[in-house]
Amino acid sequence: MTEQPKPGRPIIPEGYGTPKDGSGAEFLPWDEIEKWLAKSRNYWIISTRPDGRPHAIPVWGLWLDGALMFSTSRDSIKGRNLAERPDVVAHLESGDEVVILEGRAEDVSKADLSRYIDEYDEKYGLRPEPPGPGEVVYRLRPKIALTWLERDYPNTATRWVFR
Repeated sequence: MTEQPKPGRPIIPEGYGTPKDGSGAEFLPWDEIEKWLAKSRNYWIISTRPDGRPHAIPVWGLWLDGALMFSTSRDSIKGRNLAERPDVVAHLESGDEVVILEGRAEDVSKADLSRYIDEYDEKYGLRPEPPGPGEVVYRLRPKIALTWLERDYPNTATRWVFR
């Protein structure tokens, strides 16, 4: 079982109506957020190009053991960006059940990926090969997550902090 992050209020300007003192606020249970992360088909990965411009692209991936895992070619734009600048933002495709993860992408290509491969096959019906020299599997363990339900924003807006 992964450690539960600490919930709090997001840092949002006062005009958005987010309660600053917790009054009227409903923190979403982290267990529910993990269900959204696990069931999502696509995840948007935002990396940074050498000139500082952002690069956003959807990927298939898995939420496993408190981390988002995804793969790419080392020669892809995101692969090159993450190799040089591993700070990354990832979010779900939904704007109704919002999850935004911030952290660093870690190359885990040399780790035992048998569980990742099995679960990827189960989720997508496509069994990936273990990564070869031109491929990389990344793990994003979030440092911060922002979550909310669009229908009940700002009451459910939550900022999660991970150790």
